[in-house]
Amino acid sequence: MMSLAARSGAFSPYMQATAFVVPGPLKSLIPGVVVKGETILVDPKKPFLCRESLSGQSPKTGPAVTVCINGCAGVRFAHTDIRIPDYSDYRRPEVQDPQKSSQDSSESRRTFSYLVTGAATVMGVYSAKTVVSQFVSSMSASADVLAMSKIQIKLSEIPEGNNMTFKWRGKPLFVRHRTEKEIATETAVNLSELRDPEHDKDRVKDPAWVIVLGVCTHLGCVPIANAGEFGGYYCPCHGSHYDASGRIRKGPAPLNLEVPFYEFLDEDTVVVG
Repeated sequence: MMSLAARSGAFSPYMQATAFVVPGPLKSLIPGVVVKGETILVDPKKPFLCRESLSGQSPKTGPAVTVCINGCAGVRFAHTDIRIPDYSDYRRPEVQDPQKSSQDSSESRRTFSYLVTGAATVMGVYSAKTVVSQFVSSMSASADVLAMSKIQIKLSEIPEGNNMTFKWRGKPLFVRHRTEKEIATETAVNLSELRDPEHDKDRVKDPAWVIVLGVCTHLGCVPIANAGEFGGYYCPCHGSHYDASGRIRKGPAPLNLEVPFYEFLDEDTVVVG
């Protein structure tokens, strides 16, 4: 049997010495029959079909098939039967002509590309801003929470010398209507005697009204109004004494009572928060 070998024709001159005819491993099932026929005369002028006659005449490049000898039996150089898709519908009119240089229309195409890129960038930035704004807004307080963040108090309902307690943001709020004596006493306090030095005028907007959170600065207990050694507030849990301005004067509390933000709408109304 004859063996078939496929290889590149470019290596044919270097591999000629390695080509041999070898018997195949398959055996025929039916014994071959030799039929005697006419005698074929060999024309001595016609070159024999051998390795020497084919070498150098057949193509040397491309995939080749050798039939027992080193001469290339066939080479295919071009796939002329394959259709190339037409991309004219996807190309710009300026570059459809293969005979025309694309550099002639580069300026107009570049301007269009810049315009599209700029528009896409603006839309992207606007979309990102909208998404971020919506995300931040979703984390803000709701309307009912914002409504509870402020409290409006009628000052005419608090007699002079008394303290009233209100609930604001889940905490007790002390509103004290001070007398002239209390105002004079707290104004004359020496700041060097205070643990948390703070002048009375820096804690009030109107000397007659003191507005503080009713939360002890020690461990968060609720002090008692109009009690203690200084006539202000007294925390019975651990013995912290505050004066009528809400400043710590004795006990373990380290700081004065906190003063929230508030403003007077008129002489009779104050809004805290």
